Amino acid sequence: MNHYEKGRHTPDLQTLKRLAEKLGVPLNYFFCETEDMAELVLFFNSLSKKDKIKFLEKIKLNDNV
Repeated sequence: MNHYEKGRHTPDLQTLKRLAEKLGVPLNYFFCETEDMAELVLFFNSLSKKDKIKFLEKIKLNDNV
């Protein structure tokens, strides 16, 4: 793990998938470039399927204003 943290090695996709599963985060969490985006990913992931659809619909409506 230390080699990954220091940038000496880069984990492959399978390793990232296993880490995501162990940590309880979605895979795309590892690719967030800002804390805000990471927080949004975690929030969205915590929603039910129904609430995800409602959330996306609300964003799309606000985008058209």
